[in-house]
Amino acid sequence: MTKTIYAQLLQYLQNELAVSHTSIEQTLSQLGQDSHLLPIALWQYRLLTLQQLDQIYDWLAIAYQESTFAVSQ
Repeated sequence: MTKTIYAQLLQYLQNELAVSHTSIEQTLSQLGQDSHLLPIALWQYRLLTLQQLDQIYDWLAIAYQESTFAVSQ
């Protein structure tokens, strides 16, 4: 995950899904080097519903498409 998409993901989690900054930070500290697993970990810790997890992966797919499109131009 690129730094830009990762930063946008963190904003999406907080602004759109109302995941608290504290919850994100605590989960990231437990993940260590595996920060790419953040959405799954938030779901495992019951901080997200399965529907929200699905929304995140839909959002990520769009974000990657947009970043690929921007690079190719």
